[in-house]
Amino acid sequence: MSPTNNCDNEKLPAQHKNSWLSFIKSIATFKGDLSSVTAPPFLLSPQSIVEYSAYWAEHPTLFVAPAHEDDAQRRALCVLKWFLSTLKQQHSNKDENGQKKKMKPLNPFLGELFLGKWEDEAGTTELVSEQVSHHPPATAFNLWNDEHGVRLQGHIAPKVYFSGTVNIDRKGYGVMHIDKYDEDHLVTMPKVHVEGLMTGSLQPELSGVSYIRSSSGFTTKIEYSSKGWLSGKRNSFTAKVYHDDNEKEPIYLAEGVWSDTYTIKECKGSKLTETVDVSTYSRPPLQVAPVEHQHPLESRRAWKHVVEAIHKGDIFAVGHHKSKIENEQRDLRKVEKGEGREFPRRYFTRAKEDPTAEKLAEGLKGTSMKGEMDGHHMIWLWDEEKYQRIQENSRNGIKSPTHARFDSGVSGMHIMDTNSREATA
Repeated sequence: MSPTNNCDNEKLPAQHKNSWLSFIKSIATFKGDLSSVTAPPFLLSPQSIVEYSAYWAEHPTLFVAPAHEDDAQRRALCVLKWFLSTLKQQHSNKDENGQKKKMKPLNPFLGELFLGKWEDEAGTTELVSEQVSHHPPATAFNLWNDEHGVRLQGHIAPKVYFSGTVNIDRKGYGVMHIDKYDEDHLVTMPKVHVEGLMTGSLQPELSGVSYIRSSSGFTTKIEYSSKGWLSGKRNSFTAKVYHDDNEKEPIYLAEGVWSDTYTIKECKGSKLTETVDVSTYSRPPLQVAPVEHQHPLESRRAWKHVVEAIHKGDIFAVGHHKSKIENEQRDLRKVEKGEGREFPRRYFTRAKEDPTAEKLAEGLKGTSMKGEMDGHHMIWLWDEEKYQRIQENSRNGIKSPTHARFDSGVSGMHIMDTNSREATA
């Protein structure tokens, strides 16, 4: 049984029912992107959306596995297995300890960062995630393992709207590059909708179709389905791996429950090749610098007081500290607008096009990377020059000109000489 099924009978605490019903009424009549709507404090997760990029590599051995498969079609299968492994914790309404999650993550502020690394048998896998846009929201990410020559870069720009329930349409994409084969894999995002709104027992479900397409000529089409009124299982999917020239004759078929178990078959002869139980995957700890050593823009330092209040269940303190950060951000935007300048992104740079993603997207049915990328009028690419400059300055003991006058997250944050070379350090 899928672990997400155990939550079906969990209801909203009585003391929050009135606030919850008022919130549901407000979003049901709201026109536009719901990401700008303030959720009741009791719904808030102690985690910012900018941290979600870590789900891409929480199983580092699967992340680097494609680099050790010489056969291109089996590499495509390895990439599929890696991708499916990223879904469970990201979309489950329970954490790894079986405790019910609070389902509304914190909205990142412009420039918010999340940096970390994993160290295990796969070596060192590193992560940089940055909130590159606030209105509309967009998070850019870069994950890499130099020892195995694998990296994943991209950005996600979610649009949240109400249509019968809360829906999340995730624009954007990721591109995995494997050095050994000079091979790229374009990864598109499935849509999400939230079930259980009326009871307060929230359950994210994936829907629609997503794709993985490789520069070696193989495509994976993943179709998602959810539990119906009378039948079906939560978190179900069917995935077909096929050569670009022959979609009607798939090579591999994977189907089952992405949060539990699924099977992989070779379509020729219907040979069962593997049964995958995602609960058996190891999850090495993500290493993050202690809060006191983090840059003021780093997520866990910036939201420290909010997170502490969430853990204490102090909804008044949550609202106070959260509003303080949000108001300071609004003031910063006004200052920047008045001075005719833009907040400098630390690790990523806006681009007019992404030729790699465009080329890979050609031919995908019902998918246009132009539409995916231009839907939020922005493409964000990793800037290696910025990253190396920051690393060099760090080794030389040069501090960033971005600093906080008070050690309370982004309180009093100040940007100095944004036109200087060090403005991105």
